[in-house]
Amino acid sequence: MITPIRSAAVLGAGTMGAQIAAHLANAGVPVLLLDLTKDVARDGLKRARALKPDPFFTPETASLISIGGFDTDLARLSGADWIIEAVVENLDIKRALLERVDGVRRADAIVSSNTSGIPIAALAEGRSDLFRRHWLGTHFFNPPRYLRLIEVIPTPETDPAVVDRVSRFADFSLGKGVVVAKDAPNFIANHIGMYGMAQILRVLASGAFTIEEIDAMTGPALGRPKSATFRTIDIAGLDVLGHVARNFTNRLIDEKLRREFALPPLVQTMIERGWIGEKAGQGFYKREQGGILALDPATFTYRPLQPVRLPALDAVRSIDDPAERIKTLFLGRDRVGSFLRETLGPLLLYTARVALDIAHSIDAVDRAMKWGYGWDLGPFETWDAIGIREVLDTADKESERPRLVDDTLRSGRNRFREGGVPPAGPGLQILRTAKDQNRILRRNAGASLVDLGDGVLAVEFHSKMNSIGSDTVQMLQFGVKETATNFAALVIGNDAPNFSAGANLMLVLLEAQESNWEEIDLMVRAFQGATQALRHAEVPVVVAPAGLTLGGGCEIALHGDRVQAAAESYIGLVEAGVGLIPAGGGVKEMVARSAGLTPPPHGDLLPSSQHVFETIGFAKVSTSAADAARLGFTRDVDGVTMNRERLMEDAKARALERVRERYRPPSPRTAIPVGGEGVLAALKLGVHLALRAGRISDHDALIGRTLAFVIAGGALPHQTTVSEQYLLDLEREAFLKLCGEPKTRERMQYTLKTGKTLRN
Repeated sequence: MITPIRSAAVLGAGTMGAQIAAHLANAGVPVLLLDLTKDVARDGLKRARALKPDPFFTPETASLISIGGFDTDLARLSGADWIIEAVVENLDIKRALLERVDGVRRADAIVSSNTSGIPIAALAEGRSDLFRRHWLGTHFFNPPRYLRLIEVIPTPETDPAVVDRVSRFADFSLGKGVVVAKDAPNFIANHIGMYGMAQILRVLASGAFTIEEIDAMTGPALGRPKSATFRTIDIAGLDVLGHVARNFTNRLIDEKLRREFALPPLVQTMIERGWIGEKAGQGFYKREQGGILALDPATFTYRPLQPVRLPALDAVRSIDDPAERIKTLFLGRDRVGSFLRETLGPLLLYTARVALDIAHSIDAVDRAMKWGYGWDLGPFETWDAIGIREVLDTADKESERPRLVDDTLRSGRNRFREGGVPPAGPGLQILRTAKDQNRILRRNAGASLVDLGDGVLAVEFHSKMNSIGSDTVQMLQFGVKETATNFAALVIGNDAPNFSAGANLMLVLLEAQESNWEEIDLMVRAFQGATQALRHAEVPVVVAPAGLTLGGGCEIALHGDRVQAAAESYIGLVEAGVGLIPAGGGVKEMVARSAGLTPPPHGDLLPSSQHVFETIGFAKVSTSAADAARLGFTRDVDGVTMNRERLMEDAKARALERVRERYRPPSPRTAIPVGGEGVLAALKLGVHLALRAGRISDHDALIGRTLAFVIAGGALPHQTTVSEQYLLDLEREAFLKLCGEPKTRERMQYTLKTGKTLRN
């Protein structure tokens, strides 16, 4: 049995150290954060608490972190199961600190370094044998809460049990994608990433492409983050880029390879001038009051952003499959194809050449780049998307052919593997595994029914942004019926970044513009029927949200028997932003839950009603699964999964647990307390005062009064009780009324066009 990690210490309260401590606290682990002095540690923690995006799940999480100084509190390390060194990237400073740690650590305590490139074995030179057996590298990526990758780097002396213990904790408790790397220069992700960056910087220096063009080609079109190349460098800092590059030039023996990793004079000059990115106010981009400017490398001046005219990028916008899109762009006989063959081509060849020198498998390389750099496809998946022979046909004929490539071609294959990167272990991506095994029972455009095994059926959404339309509603109804007949439990979830962005707003808008009120009424009734079917199903229903879980997606979660949420779940009823209120049972469920918290028998319902009103009316969205509980979207009985790839497995396990508990469906509620006229008047007064103060518009006020009417249970003369169906009818009528408002239709149209909300 692997001993769990119950306490930790982080040495160094800088940007990375404080955020690593924050994420350990997110996992519920008490953390000791030390720096030169207690005051320095306090300042580091204070800076971390002010960061956006927030490194903490909730503000209260920070209470798990205690602070101290190396000068006064080093002895407190004796209480830590895991000690993480994260001080300045200087070999001598780190060694000196680790010598002191060796004298106070507990004999079985794990010690690791977060260094991004200093040799792990070199850091432990001179330490005791026991220390070295418990020593390894654990390279987190910035920001630690949000980037999944952690590179675990053992030395030949590291006890394998220590590697297993850290890896399991990082996976299950921290939610990390764990990749075991070799103690090579800059490990895996930064090694490959830096080589690719060097190729792009070389092309930029040639003057053949602008900064804007390169970012357009190396962002989402290539399956990479929106920050693409130069925005990413600005965020990370050119000084950090320079540090990583120096690691290579200091550690590589091959002179030709050292030159390939060397930064061009352009970047060196920018670093010398202090133009190191966002933290300096300027880098490749510069933000001024009039807008964003881009650097002209030829003149070292900033100019307004130039429009990008690359027809090939427009041509592939309709291609959803990143593999097909990348292949089309790479092989295109145009400027985009030329750029990719000059940059991506060498990167693929280099990765194949060094993969097994820096990692234990090509799978590890692909996972590192996907988890650490946010790529849709890893390097070897990209090889397979384009085709090995097709990549070689575009390569410099004098360049060395990697042995991995030759071995694969000799076996008669033109791909390294079929089906992409396999799951990293048991319990990961079980939905994908079930689909690979052809266990799909039924499918339409919006959703599928998938047999997860062990008597558990899943409803998987797969429309664009997993928006909920009639096909999704139909599959939910099918799922409930099929499970009641042939399965023991139902799970609703998917492997997409976002559970659901809500109802298909376009369908609602089109019907409203044609005044098809009966059609909208039928749509709402159908969705209400689906959510009620989930709540009253004969079998347990576990909903597994992750990422955006908005509007109708939130309403589905509210109606499950249990919720098993990914830690990074952003849950909210956001209909007010488009001029509507929830109508799939969301208001009903929030009112019923909040009323249940009111002291019996006739407690004041105004505080709980006010909470529901503000949560829905202000379209509040949780910042994490932990925050969702504060807002009332989840309950104490619901669970949280730190590792997104384990979410469906955990939801399945929770569903089977409910079966073993002899689940019985709840009876329809017939006595939900509502406040009537008293609560309605108080809520409407708040709306009136906000309107008078200029904080909301007239249409905001109309939405607020409509929402207040539903929450209060209508114009009832006094506090009383009502049925679920009564509140559902109020929701539906209010939704239809607001659909008839021209300003609501303006809001819907604006959101569909821009992705933003309109305050009209």
